[in-house]
Amino acid sequence: MKFSTLIAFLPAVSALPSAPEARSDVIEARATKKETTDKYLFSITLAKFTSYRKAKNPSTLIWTSDGCSKSPDNPAGYPFTPACHRHDFGYRNYKDQSRFSDANKKKIDDNFKEDLVFQCTNNGHGTACKALAQVYYLAVRAFGRVAGDSPAAAEYEAALAAYNAIVAEAIEKGEDPYYY
Repeated sequence: MKFSTLIAFLPAVSALPSAPEARSDVIEARATKKETTDKYLFSITLAKFTSYRKAKNPSTLIWTSDGCSKSPDNPAGYPFTPACHRHDFGYRNYKDQSRFSDANKKKIDDNFKEDLVFQCTNNGHGTACKALAQVYYLAVRAFGRVAGDSPAAAEYEAALAAYNAIVAEAIEKGEDPYYY
């Protein structure tokens, strides 16, 4: 092929689309289940996690959830369900990947608390919501299952009493505990 023929094809070749841009929110096919689980638990927003959960992307991870288990999913209207979904995702995938240790349970539980508080703050809820977030957090710390885990039931009961006192105070002041 002559050089002049090659030159003639240059405009057509340069018009071809370039390689797709790298996207930080796309999991590479090479990422392991463990890497993807950790990214979804600890490195992306709760909203982004929820979009991946709805799409069940990737399908190799465990997406099932019982919401907030035996507690109300959205108590007093507080939007806790997305945080409960991510918490279940963490427990179930870490168990499936044989990495559900006391230390990892605490990491997942601490992330759950951050998600709950974020939901309170992001949706305009105040002290009562954050106090109930603490109750939910201490419930998973006390009653979540890990072999040899000793429940911190006393801390849970104290947090529940504190939440009830905050709600009672709001009602006594004639304020809506939902926004208190």
